Amino acid sequence: MAVTATSTEFTAPRRGLVAALQHSLPRNELFAGLYILACANGLLGRSIYTLNLEGWYGALTGFEINVIVLAACFAGVYLIATGSRDRIRTWDLVVALAFLGVVALPIYAMSWVAVTGLSLYLLFFANDGAERRRGALILLALAVPMLWSRLLFQLFARPLLELDATMAAWLLGTERIGNTVRFADNSGYMVVTPACASWANITYAFLCWVVVSQWVNHRWRWIDFLWLFLACASVVAINVTRIAVTGLSRENYQLIHGPGTFEVVLGTVFLCFIIGFSVIGARRELFHRA
Repeated sequence: MAVTATSTEFTAPRRGLVAALQHSLPRNELFAGLYILACANGLLGRSIYTLNLEGWYGALTGFEINVIVLAACFAGVYLIATGSRDRIRTWDLVVALAFLGVVALPIYAMSWVAVTGLSLYLLFFANDGAERRRGALILLALAVPMLWSRLLFQLFARPLLELDATMAAWLLGTERIGNTVRFADNSGYMVVTPACASWANITYAFLCWVVVSQWVNHRWRWIDFLWLFLACASVVAINVTRIAVTGLSRENYQLIHGPGTFEVVLGTVFLCFIIGFSVIGARRELFHRA
């Protein structure tokens, strides 16, 4: 008995890698997986750095602000993953390979460079679907406080610190020399360090605003700039007031900078103001859904 086979069984071409991925993995899942990898790598590297520098206490006292970062990661990845399930393009794979090459570098900050590049690619060249665009905007905004604002601060640290010192000295009614402020009881001077700067809180306020507005698909209007300004101005006012209270005396300085619950309470206050103004700005879409 002879065994025969059709010619198509022998001549059918093998699928290449691109074709296999196109049939097995939708585009939104590819992008979501890349973002998960980069965010996990970037956050893990940042956590290890904070633990080595400040210990467990420093990591825990910043938890309130980290809530905004974690919410941004979740919201951005979720919107990307639930976006349009179209097929992977060849350029998507080229970008993915470059993305993985950058994330694989033993420098956690490079993960946020990769997030920035992928977000720009999605916004300009793979912007099919509103969810994908909104998710890319959130993750692009996430890279600002995680990397780009820190680099910008390094370039303009002196004037930014002097601005905080000037406002604190004005509240105390004392003199300022550079980024140092004289204590109100004339017992010496305190230094306004980068850890005390308002700049980081401003970038987190911006991130929170983008997360809330994009999550509820808020349509931007001119009045939104007012709410964003108030969110940023509120954290500056709180931070400068904290510096001024610290500068009342050396006892206040040691009390506020020592181990305790003050930083946790202050972080919670920051979080309430940042979220509060962001929710007010997007209240129509937010409460309409509710």
